[in-house]
Amino acid sequence: MTGAVVRRSQKAGLPPGSLVYVGDEAAGKTTIEVIEYTPERIDETSVQDAGDLAAYHGRDAVVWINITGLHEVGVIEKTGEIFGLHPLILEDILNTEQRPKMEDYDETIYVVMKMIGSLEDGRVADEQISLVIGDRYVISFQERPGDVFDPVRGRIRLPKWRARRLGADYLAYALIDALVDGYFHVIERFGERIEAVDDQIIADPDPETLRSIRELRRELIFLRKSVWPMREVIAGLERTDSTLVTQQTRLYLRDVYDHTVQVIDTLETYRDMAAGMLDIYLSSASNRMNEVMKVLTIIATIFIPLSFIAGVFGMNFRNMPELEWGYGYPTSLALMAGVALVLLIYFRRKRWI
Repeated sequence: MTGAVVRRSQKAGLPPGSLVYVGDEAAGKTTIEVIEYTPERIDETSVQDAGDLAAYHGRDAVVWINITGLHEVGVIEKTGEIFGLHPLILEDILNTEQRPKMEDYDETIYVVMKMIGSLEDGRVADEQISLVIGDRYVISFQERPGDVFDPVRGRIRLPKWRARRLGADYLAYALIDALVDGYFHVIERFGERIEAVDDQIIADPDPETLRSIRELRRELIFLRKSVWPMREVIAGLERTDSTLVTQQTRLYLRDVYDHTVQVIDTLETYRDMAAGMLDIYLSSASNRMNEVMKVLTIIATIFIPLSFIAGVFGMNFRNMPELEWGYGYPTSLALMAGVALVLLIYFRRKRWI
């Protein structure tokens, strides 16, 4: 459940570094989960007070702190105070309308990403994920409970996971990789929706089909806005001069970069397909209208000479010889039928019907 939405315009006029949460007001309490590991051991715990995080700063182990819920500004501020985070980092964490980006603050690297998921009604929803990468620690901030990081947690718990011997930069890579992999699941569902709409266009396009196409195009634009900057983010991490990212991790980041490019290429393909489906729908609607107009035109063309015949024999002049003719009525009907039949045969030969 979410309450009122705090909008970015409410920060207008405040000095840089002002800590104001921009996003949906959450009803739950902010939670802090800590995973600390070395090659030999792993400890998992939940921290009730942000002040207790001071015990995990400067430890001889890799520490992953996951903070869920950004509406309690005091928790974010206290975390930043303990780990010496720049005020601009804290401001960006609380502003959930950030564009994906990577910023190097010498002693820390700040990364903003978008986690994409599908709602129950099939619509796409996004959530801002912020990562702070430091020496021997990674702090992740997310808006709501639930994420795509469970596979990473599972691998950390494995005693033989070789990455337990690597640093915090590899942990950050694993989190980014899990997030990018989540894009593929959403993309696959989009592919299924596009196929369904395409079949509907061919079978029986209707106004509901047009609404589905418009929703697809709108959501694809939304996805592109969230995913496209990720290429710059990962490229920045791969090429940064910071000593926080080792050469070994840069090789893995190159692989994530390739995955991101694949997602973007697929999105561009789907955008072209959605635009093509709109053209096909409009063409189909136009063709259906032309078919209807053709049928109406043929009917009108057949009845024009019939109306002429009926009009001629319907004139009640006194000197019309047909008025007294005993076979006049069946003859006029036969003449009408003959004219209609001739016209139908002619239209058929022309392949108009």
